[in-house]
Amino acid sequence: EVPLQASGGGLVQAGGSLRLSCTASGFTSDNYGIGWFRQAPGKGREGVACINMNDGSTFYFATVKGRFILARDVAKDTVSLQMNSLKPEDMAVYYCGTRMAPQHYYQNCTSYDNWGQGTKVTVSS
Repeated sequence: EVPLQASGGGLVQAGGSLRLSCTASGFTSDNYGIGWFRQAPGKGREGVACINMNDGSTFYFATVKGRFILARDVAKDTVSLQMNSLKPEDMAVYYCGTRMAPQHYYQNCTSYDNWGQGTKVTVSS
């Protein structure tokens, strides 16, 4: 397993912004993906957005598309998730995960199998 370090959660008012970061330490190449997932109280884990580290291709779920933006820093093995126009329904514990992703892998946020600790996002209405 590759250790993951997630950070950036907190309290924000509806309409505000937060940025989460996830750093993956230990991959020997860029052929992996980092994804963000979230779990609200009483609900199952759902996908948010994912990115391939080798080519930067991304996938966003419809619930966040147009509001959340992924960015990668390959040199730092870090992905940030800029969350804008936050809504109360975005409130959840956010987890980052990784999976292997070869060149030209079609990123669709599936089969993630390595998880970091969560970071809590609270959105007040």
